[in-house]
Formats: sequence, structure tokens, C-alpha cells
Amino acid sequence: MKKSSDINKISRSSDRLRFSFFPGCSLKASGHENTASLLKFCDKVNIELTELEDWNCCGSSSAHSVDRNVAKYLPMRNISLVPKGVPLLIACPSCLLRMKSMYLKIKKDKNLRDEYEEMWGKSFDDELEIIHFFEIFNRICLEDFMDNPTEKLKRLKVAPYYGCMLSMPPDLRFEKSYSGIIEQTLSSLGADIVHYGYGNRCCGTYLSVAKPKIAENVVNEIVFKAREAGAECIVTACSMCHLNLEIRCTLENPIPIFHFSELLSMALSVEDQKKWFPRHIVDPLPLLKKRGLITS
Repeated sequence: MKKSSDINKISRSSDRLRFSFFPGCSLKASGHENTASLLKFCDKVNIELTELEDWNCCGSSSAHSVDRNVAKYLPMRNISLVPKGVPLLIACPSCLLRMKSMYLKIKKDKNLRDEYEEMWGKSFDDELEIIHFFEIFNRICLEDFMDNPTEKLKRLKVAPYYGCMLSMPPDLRFEKSYSGIIEQTLSSLGADIVHYGYGNRCCGTYLSVAKPKIAENVVNEIVFKAREAGAECIVTACSMCHLNLEIRCTLENPIPIFHFSELLSMALSVEDQKKWFPRHIVDPLPLLKKRGLITS
């Protein structure tokens, strides 16, 4: 019997949930395996994602640091591309902050709304729903899509890593908190969650390019603390964080870094892992074979 909180969640027999999808630059480039596994996972749980046509970079860290107008117009244009009445799903935490912040500014500021409508030639949709990938776990009953869910990840010792971008800035302080989503979801699939106190530390983000030594220091501390606490791997919420945790770690015997969507897809027996894992710098196959999560 489903819990009362699950009554409105979709299952195998439900109609598909449909979202527009903004991947952002990292997921389409360095984090290609993140996008591929996310799309496979969503398809398996009855969710249809339609990528925004002709989307552009949201501006992320670079634009808002150097040009205020560019930082305004890049997310504004993406918002204008979303079909009316279709929620927009974003997986990248940095992209979510840029897009959601701009949307709320337009919604509250009449002058900015007028500028938006004049520039893009369409009315502003003040009912547009912009959500992070994590929010779909409030809309699906994951266990309905698999048999024996608590056996799927076979006590894999996982250290969750959210990064700093999902710690909402002041203008998004009334938005949903995503703290605990990784822990709740992966533990329900049989993983052992390792608590190590560094799950929200900044990975160095774009300093990885400008000042790589700084990124190296913070990444080494994060990975060391996770490993010290007994983690066999780290699972990330952010494609940029995933990249930094791999390329800037200089510790001996580093542990594998997984995208959250990769472990979710594995739990649903998606068979494309061999396409994803060769893209990892720290080879996850020995750990997965040891745990019996992959056979060849």
C-alpha cells in the first residue's frame, strides 16, 4: 500500500510527466555522461524531457562577473524559449540559480518585464514553473519502477556531495531546499550513506581554470575527508563539481566520483553504463565489479 504522501506521484501505469529541459553547457560538454544517464533515468520513470530549441549559455559565473547586461540577457532569452504551460527542468545547480533568479526578478519588476516583452516579442509567463532535477522525486514513486529496490546498490558506501550552488543565495531564500535528497534516494536503493561534513563545501568551481592550485587544495580536502570517513565513492549533484573533483584531485588512491543520475540509472538496470564510465578519470569499474553491481 502506498503512503498517503505518494498518492499523487506517478507510477508505471501513469501518464508521462512532460518537461522542457535546459541542459546547460557543462552537461552538454564535459558532463556528457551526466546528460545521457539523466535522460535514460527519466525515460525509465515515465518522464519526457524536451530540450529547449536553440538554448544558450545561462551566463553562469563568467558573465555576471564581467558584464551586467550580458548576465541579464542570457538567462532572459532562455526563459523566452520555454513553451507556455510546460514546466522547465534544469539539472545544473549554477544554471538553476541564474535562470530562477532572473525569472523572479522579471516577475517582480514591471520595468524589467516590459523590457523582456519588448526584446523577445512575447508576453512574460508569470506562471512558469522552473524546477531542479531533484524536485521530480516529489512527483514520482521511484520504488514503483523496480523490483527489490533496497537491493539495487548493495551497500555501496556513498558520500553525497551537493556543492555550494544548491545552498540558495538571499534572493532564492524562499525556494525549496534540496538537502537530503541524495541521501534519502540512494539509501532507499540500498546504499550506505557516509556522513563526512564536506557535502556543501565549494569545489573551487571556475577557479579550477584561473587558479588551479586553489581548486586542488579544496578538492583534495573534500575527497580526503570522504575517504577518511569510509566512503568508497562520492556522488555529485553538479557536473562542474564532478569535473573538478576528478581533474583537481592529486591524492594517491583517489575514490571514484559518480553523477547522481548514473547511480539512479544503474538501479533501474539501464544498460548504457559502458558508454559513460570510460569518460571518468577515476575508473569506477573495479569498485562496481567488487560490489557485484556490474559483471563485465
